[in-house]
Amino acid sequence: MPDSRNILLVGCGKMGGAMLRGWLARGIDSADVRVVEPFEAAAEELRSELSVPVVSAATDLDPGFAPDIVVFAVKPQGMDDIVPSYAGRLIADAVVLSIAAGRNIGFFEKHLGRDVAIVRTMPNTPAAVGRGITAACANDGVSADQRSVCQSLLEAIGEVVWVEDESLIDPVTAVSGSGPAYVFLMIECLARAGKAQGLPPDTAEKLARATVAGSGELARVSDESAETLRVNVTSPGGTTAAALEVLMEEEGLGRLMDRAVDAATRRSRELAG
Repeated sequence: MPDSRNILLVGCGKMGGAMLRGWLARGIDSADVRVVEPFEAAAEELRSELSVPVVSAATDLDPGFAPDIVVFAVKPQGMDDIVPSYAGRLIADAVVLSIAAGRNIGFFEKHLGRDVAIVRTMPNTPAAVGRGITAACANDGVSADQRSVCQSLLEAIGEVVWVEDESLIDPVTAVSGSGPAYVFLMIECLARAGKAQGLPPDTAEKLARATVAGSGELARVSDESAETLRVNVTSPGGTTAAALEVLMEEEGLGRLMDRAVDAATRRSRELAG
């Protein structure tokens, strides 16, 4: 993690909170962090649990505090009102790191200035347990050092990949940003199918959850491709092969996933304008 970098975290909901806890767990001094959180109940909880300085608005920050990194972790619909208030002194020498979906680099350059260093990211919800993956894209103003700092901060919630073409954030959103919902739907469907075959509901749910979670962990730690792992499970003429004949039909799971990711990609582009 970066040494003695001043971090300003704007918004500390689920994703911002996961990042903050990850930073502190990795050794960042809470005295180097400032949090802007307008909801007083949430702010008081942060002060009590994590001992970090929390204010309700940018105007309440100590005038002497000069952030090296400004992280925007607020909901996209609040960005239009919030971001402009940070133009000027607060971001003069900082890199801006955004984790808000649907707000592109151009949005931040419009409100903060075209010469501001900006990193746009797309994390996903497994960040809450430190197993997320974040895709990041930097504008031309981001230095190698700032890129390294952002990498370290993002690694507190999981893996990081960089894309040079910002337009690729849209398919990233469709694959990994929205992807956890597809996996949770898989658990729902698998459990429901088990119940239809006579399994008790709680047993079917437990089997489905553990199977998906365990398979994901195996895929994470294995050097083999997903295809190879699938083949390893599939005995010719066996039960798995019978099921895969259905799932791999022409209009089966592969085709459905193509359509789903295409729909999410198109919607991401619409939201980004």
